[in-house]
Amino acid sequence: MSPGRTGFTTGTCAAAAAKAATMILCGMAPSLQVEISLPDGARVVLPLERTEGDTNEACAAVRKDAGDDPDVTDGCLVIASVKWRNNGTLALAAGEGVGTVTRPGLSVPPGQPAINPAPRQMISEAIREITDRGVQVTISIPGGAQLAEKTFNPRLGITGGLSILGTSGIVRPFSTAALRDALKCALDVAMACDVKYPVFVPGRIGEKAARKHFRLAPEQLIEVSNEWGFVLDKAAKYDFSRLLVMGHPGKLAKLAMGQWDTHSSRSTSAIPWVLDLAKEALGGIFQEVRTVEGIFALLQEKNRKSLADQLSARIRDAISNRLRERFHVATVLVNMKGEILGLDGDLSKWQ
Repeated sequence: MSPGRTGFTTGTCAAAAAKAATMILCGMAPSLQVEISLPDGARVVLPLERTEGDTNEACAAVRKDAGDDPDVTDGCLVIASVKWRNNGTLALAAGEGVGTVTRPGLSVPPGQPAINPAPRQMISEAIREITDRGVQVTISIPGGAQLAEKTFNPRLGITGGLSILGTSGIVRPFSTAALRDALKCALDVAMACDVKYPVFVPGRIGEKAARKHFRLAPEQLIEVSNEWGFVLDKAAKYDFSRLLVMGHPGKLAKLAMGQWDTHSSRSTSAIPWVLDLAKEALGGIFQEVRTVEGIFALLQEKNRKSLADQLSARIRDAISNRLRERFHVATVLVNMKGEILGLDGDLSKWQ
């Protein structure tokens, strides 16, 4: 199977737009495309969507092409506006749709535009290919504030818009690298905010249930998605005291099965395994069902709790072993409505 078409990161687009805008600021004729350098030294050419301005103030826009990656920012305009500064330095500002960092723990300090070090360096180098004078650069992404709600940014304490990311300048299709980078940032923010008792959830069901049943700080809750092996291995290196894992049994049962990447295309269904556990724990004959939710729906309340408690214990044991018992683990299983089915471990630190 073909690996798919690569694209450019938001940081690469910002650097290209900044260079084109600076060219106009320096009195150079605008072009239809601009060449910049990537962090590895390779040179790439990006088309320009538009350019305007004069030798006092100018702007240029690049439309992001993420290749075959399902990137939330694919097709967005990345705009760089530039004007002269008197002190000879470069300064970055967040314009419309670009977020601002509000919490410690990220690679950019609070109060700064959410533009990571690699894109900052690319923007600087692109401008310095044109001028050594001081330049004020404002990066904007129209509609970015709305798009940011679909990303990890709100949980990371990035407000007002998107973050300008990327380390290589290239987007590789369907790569898990971006998700893992975001998860590493979430762990860093939690640690910097002195979180000792984080809560890991697979997705929205677990997140809503965790907020419903426990009192949690925003940075305390981390949505792991399917990257359980990666996140638990990273978490073991942090100074956490306890961990709560909370979510739907259809997803979390896979951890007890030894499947640490729970994506449906890279793991097997938990239904047969949970059915076997139900038969072992409760006895009797179970009709075939199509979902783990359906297994629990068949049971009377007492048996439902008994099975959920036993499954919670299996999941907790698997996670504790993965962490090499680095810290205490508790598990809570919820149904699709966010109602607690069963649990295992001490929950006192989250109540």
